[in-house]
Amino acid sequence: MTHDELQEQRRAKWHTNGEPIRTFEDARAFIESVGFALMYPLHPPVPVPTFIGAYVGSEEGLPTWQKSFADPRAKEATELMIRLLRDRSAYEANLFGEDNFLVSASAFPYFYALVGDRNPKTMPKPGTRSEFSTLARDVFNAIQKHGPMSKQQLHDRLGGALSDVALDRALNDLWSRLRITRVDYRPDEGAFWDVLLRWSPEPVKQGIEFSVPQALSALVSKYVEAMIAVDAKEVEEFFAQFVARAKVRDAINALLAAREFAITHVGNRSMLTEASRVKEERPALPRNKPIARRPRLGVRPK
Repeated sequence: MTHDELQEQRRAKWHTNGEPIRTFEDARAFIESVGFALMYPLHPPVPVPTFIGAYVGSEEGLPTWQKSFADPRAKEATELMIRLLRDRSAYEANLFGEDNFLVSASAFPYFYALVGDRNPKTMPKPGTRSEFSTLARDVFNAIQKHGPMSKQQLHDRLGGALSDVALDRALNDLWSRLRITRVDYRPDEGAFWDVLLRWSPEPVKQGIEFSVPQALSALVSKYVEAMIAVDAKEVEEFFAQFVARAKVRDAINALLAAREFAITHVGNRSMLTEASRVKEERPALPRNKPIARRPRLGVRPK
């Protein structure tokens, strides 16, 4: 495979080849096909599909999240993304700062197994070893008791001299451990947050049952499938956002040993790809023609 052929196959899978996704069904099929995607491209770029790229149908001239407010295409793509969240066909995570990271419904239980809490029903007790601040605990308890809430509703509920910065930090701390998730967005009120266990109990329960090696192997396999072919170091860098590199290398080696992955050459680089893809692309060997036997010496042919 050449580098141009790899890019062509990625554009086809990521819908940046002039065939945009515009309907809800297309959007759901896209996120299930790739497993996870950024909402907007990052600089420096991260090797992963983008939802805005699939919506536009191109990878050229795409807005970043910093400039998305001035791009009408971003508004339309966001509305489609929110429909996926409401339908539980996709979930969000905050791995890349302000840029939305979307995870498909089928991949989310494995993602939860790596990132989420194993005991999501109760908050850790306050203390020096607690990972959540007092404000984060108050925010979680308020949402758990009163249902989905916006930032303004949390301000009103918690009262006091609560700053936006402190509230945003508390929400991000809870979101980063998948205690809460954004479930809706309204232009006049902003995002609404709910307890993830209440919003999607089954994926959370499934994620708790998966071991870390199981979950990581499933996600690494999905990532390699979405990338068509990818350097092993790029796989490590991508998953290093939320798991140790050593565990990623162990998952890659296990999948190679199980012959789920194979090594393919893209130009002069050796890359990981699905073993089934190598079998499909390998041309069938021609059958050997039968060799005519020579008559034995000293025997006159009839």
